Amino acid sequence: MVPRARVANLANALTGVRFLLVPVFLVALFVGDGHETYWRTVAFVVFAVAVITDRFDGALARSYGMVTEFGKLADPIADKALIGSALVGLSLLGDLPWWVTTVILVRELGVTVLRFVVLRHGVIPASRGGKIKTLVQAVAIGLFVLPLWVWPGPWVAVAWVIMAAAVLLTVLTGADYVVSAIRDSRARPGAR
Repeated sequence: MVPRARVANLANALTGVRFLLVPVFLVALFVGDGHETYWRTVAFVVFAVAVITDRFDGALARSYGMVTEFGKLADPIADKALIGSALVGLSLLGDLPWWVTTVILVRELGVTVLRFVVLRHGVIPASRGGKIKTLVQAVAIGLFVLPLWVWPGPWVAVAWVIMAAAVLLTVLTGADYVVSAIRDSRARPGAR
């Protein structure tokens, strides 16, 4: 019998750090009028550190047997808190259209609700597509957080192309989670 990992472990601590970095990120994003080059750069650095913790917490959990049911549930919620706060913040500042924020947040909240609905049958872990979607979202949002007005050139166009890819992946992976949940519910004993 394989021993169960303790909830209090380094991987889950990194997830907790990501939760704590969300308000720090928001404060840096909104300093002044929200468009001060120094503070937008600080906000980008905080956002990047939070995104990096996501990469390391999962790798540590899998590599060192630290995977817990708590971590499987808390990790995607921490991702959504970070991504959601960044999207709403950028839309409030007028840097990102509200429709982009709405599409992404509706999908993210929908998948979170789906995770809670099926929780009694087990946790839905993040899929490979979901992980790619999170990475592309993070890169796109990171580019929008950066003070791109300081560096003239194609960076704004690059940010928009990556954001379009993020929106597309968001919709496709959301549909995949729903289809997988339906398939899994039909495969359970006692299902019609």
